[in-house]
Amino acid sequence: MEFQQLRYLCAIVDTGSFTRAAERCHVAQPSLSQQISRLENELGAKLFDRLGRNIRLTESGRAFLPHARTALAQAELARDQVLGQRRDARGAVAVGVIPTIAPYYLPRRLAAFTRRFPESTLRIVEETTPVLVEQLRSAAIDLAILSLPLRHREFEIVPLLTERLFAALPPDHPLARARTLSLRELRDERFVLLRDGHCFRGVALDACRRARLAPRVAFESGQFSSLLGMVAAGVGVTLVPRMAVDRVLPCRYVPISDPQAERTIAAVRLKGRSFNRVQRAMLDFLVRGAQCSRRQHAIPSL
Repeated sequence: MEFQQLRYLCAIVDTGSFTRAAERCHVAQPSLSQQISRLENELGAKLFDRLGRNIRLTESGRAFLPHARTALAQAELARDQVLGQRRDARGAVAVGVIPTIAPYYLPRRLAAFTRRFPESTLRIVEETTPVLVEQLRSAAIDLAILSLPLRHREFEIVPLLTERLFAALPPDHPLARARTLSLRELRDERFVLLRDGHCFRGVALDACRRARLAPRVAFESGQFSSLLGMVAAGVGVTLVPRMAVDRVLPCRYVPISDPQAERTIAAVRLKGRSFNRVQRAMLDFLVRGAQCSRRQHAIPSL
């Protein structure tokens, strides 16, 4: 068993194709396929099912993949330690993030990170929480930025930021100038909400349940921007976290008075997973950036 074979295996899983994996690894596809066949022969088990143009991991492949990723990570960590504490450390880090956080929280932090580690390889995956949980388990990503709660004991959770929830209202709404409001005051309104699969939908519905409110849903989307566009047009009202407040659209944002109406986001990693220097630096960037945000954070007049 060779590290090269493990790299080819992971590249096939990441790209979903023998052809794209060969391009990523800068090797001819027949050579890559031959190495995978040798690995399967050595293991005595098929790792992939070839279904026409599609491929998928077999049960044996799914069992073997986390060990292959761990072996590669350990080898990279050993190399980093030998090379020493270089400021321009080389290495790769893959970060998963949910769509209700990605466009608001990451851009400035990623820009600072790439300036600090210009020779690192950074990959960002934007997906819903269930998908990112599985990718953490299989070591397809190193870190995930998620909204809590996360009820999985195999993960290490580092809280980053807790933010208040706001009601987003049309500009001419009777409550648009209120300092705060209870969700019960919106019981007769139509709501526009994120669709199932987005964890913030659960955060919003939990807040409504505490207020004994069953929202009438008029529109669902996968993006805050679409919801806020509907609010601005008078279709309904919605809830958003502090970071999604958009001052460009003609909406009014009023803090929810319920002290539990908040969301906590966290960096999540698989317990026991070894990190190279660049992966550790990414986690440190996120933690230190969150500390700075907490010191500077204040709720403006909206």
